[in-house]
Amino acid sequence: MNSASRNDQRVLRELGAQYAEIGALPIQEEKKRLWRRLNGLRPERPMVMIDQVCWNEFERAFPEELGLQCADPDARRYERRLRRRIFQWRNFPGDMVVEPFFGLEKSFTNTGFGIGIQEETLPTDKTNNVVAHHYQNQFERDEDLEKIREPVVRYDAEETERRLHRAREWFDGALEVRSVGATPYLSIWDVIAMWMGVEGALYAIVDRPEFMHAMCERMTSGYLSMLDQMEAQGLLYGPQPEIHCTGAWTDELPAPGYDPARPRARDMWMYGLAQMFSTVSPAMFKEFEIDYTRRLCERFGLVYYGCCDPLDGKMAEVRELPHVRKVSMSPWANQERGAEEIGRDYVFSRKPNPALLATDTFDEEVIRQDLRETIRICAKYGCPVELIQKDISTVRDDPRRLFVWSRIALEESGA
Repeated sequence: MNSASRNDQRVLRELGAQYAEIGALPIQEEKKRLWRRLNGLRPERPMVMIDQVCWNEFERAFPEELGLQCADPDARRYERRLRRRIFQWRNFPGDMVVEPFFGLEKSFTNTGFGIGIQEETLPTDKTNNVVAHHYQNQFERDEDLEKIREPVVRYDAEETERRLHRAREWFDGALEVRSVGATPYLSIWDVIAMWMGVEGALYAIVDRPEFMHAMCERMTSGYLSMLDQMEAQGLLYGPQPEIHCTGAWTDELPAPGYDPARPRARDMWMYGLAQMFSTVSPAMFKEFEIDYTRRLCERFGLVYYGCCDPLDGKMAEVRELPHVRKVSMSPWANQERGAEEIGRDYVFSRKPNPALLATDTFDEEVIRQDLRETIRICAKYGCPVELIQKDISTVRDDPRRLFVWSRIALEESGA
């Protein structure tokens, strides 16, 4: 082992030991218990999560804690992941759970649908991966439909074993390393938006509905085939710790007959979304999203549905999806209407507006009142509720704003 490798091992062992110590704290099991209660629609209190953080600004502010020291590319990825998780636990944990092991995803290739993305991007901060996108429409002719291929998934056992061996050598007993599977991304319309642009796709739904139905059918069939392949090769995660930025612990998964070596979709959560459908009618939402996504949801044990799309006016359609347990209520949703529609049937997954973290003057009382209003409305209608602060593109180089948000959210939740 050369000097660089020895340094990588030293850094990862030190971080791994810290991570394992945090993961062994009794509070981790208590947090899991609370998530199980919420996900079983028997909550003890609102739960709080923070994800999709503008880590570039945190790295500028806290280089001693978040700066990387490893040399090997794999070691640097593992180091970054551990440093961020440890930093978050210490400063803005919400109800995050730290497991006492390091999950290393199995290696596999996926051809996808065989179509690349043609785009122009425009950053406002070159250190931030949140950028503006302008997508080129690659489906202007009917014959372009033939571009869509069925995904082919192949497990790479040799690469998986290589990564496991190296990670275990680096952590050297300080932190357990486990091989884990993947949670597949199955959005139809997020992908179409990148192939055609949102405007191009929306116009095509109106002007060329048969073409768009054919596209949705190809994608749905392709996703189902991809799931078959991943199940057959043992590439799915099994019961996940998180799903779409929220805690996924539940007493209802895995399903009977679970084999840890071959997890099935029915042992997992799925997340579905159609963000570009924010402005379409409920009827169009049903015709072009629900009627296809239903077939994907049927495969899974539980479903988290929605993201930035406001679903308060489309709950009748969302109710047609099987196995839904959580429904996103984005900053653009009417909370009163959404809570009345959701009632006690689903978790009201509130996404507080991240713009409140990016104002010229940070106002703690505005944050508190915003969260308090969500909790009040959900209590009125008996909704199980979680507060998920995500899509945080900037905190105006003042990371302590997020520390304060976490503290206030936990206070208001009664933690």
